[in-house]
Amino acid sequence: MTFPPPFSVDSGGWVSRAWHCPSPNFDFRSRSGSPPILVVIHSISLPPGQFGGRAVEDLFTNRLDPSAHPSFESLRDLRVSTHFLIRREGTLTQFVSTDARAWHAGVSQWAGRQGCNDFSIGIELEGTDHTPFTEAQYGTLGALLEGLCARYPIRAITGHCDVAPGRKTDPGPCFDWARWEASGYPVQLLRPKKARSG
Repeated sequence: MTFPPPFSVDSGGWVSRAWHCPSPNFDFRSRSGSPPILVVIHSISLPPGQFGGRAVEDLFTNRLDPSAHPSFESLRDLRVSTHFLIRREGTLTQFVSTDARAWHAGVSQWAGRQGCNDFSIGIELEGTDHTPFTEAQYGTLGALLEGLCARYPIRAITGHCDVAPGRKTDPGPCFDWARWEASGYPVQLLRPKKARSG
């Protein structure tokens, strides 16, 4: 599979070709000098099932207006973030340096280690559990993964549902894990990988 040119990550953990929208919701990784080894794939849409608008950026920067939509009331005072967001058209936004700890995985574990935020990079794709992701998103994700794997000793790529089973379901069954395994990425899931169609 052919991807766009890889995104390079600079010495400060930022991708220069991404749109930068710094989030205040981050801290330092618990093990000083320990680089991220895991990539966690998420999906998000705000309001649920709707794409576009500023609500996702507002959530990650503590500017979401709870009165703007009935579903936002449950997000009042929530403090979360991610490293990256990939919109439906493939646009890449970065909220937190990859050298810092974004608050994306919550209560989680991988390979016997608790607290995946300490050693992972979070990537949100605009979407839902039951909406196919776009080729533009997959193209941007491939370029981003290539850059991240060149910069860090990434051991595995997995889903939010795999590090928080029973609590989270994203990115959902529509995410095409098989294409990433076929491209040589270290996909590790708790369930069978989705087969490619067509």
